[in-house]
Amino acid sequence: MDVQRAKQIVSTPSSDVEVQFNGVSVWIDRVHEDGKLATVHLRGPGEERTEVGIEDLVEVTH
Repeated sequence: MDVQRAKQIVSTPSSDVEVQFNGVSVWIDRVHEDGKLATVHLRGPGEERTEVGIEDLVEVTH
């Protein structure tokens, strides 16, 4: 995924865009200033957040 698309997804209030990291659905919490990392957490229960490379995020289109 590119940084512009990640920022669009984060800024959309009720975004129902599915994003995956390593095949697992995640929410993007924020895009870091460096444009290379994003903070994400798993969809569903659990609030554990982690930093991942934006290039490792994949938007799932149905």
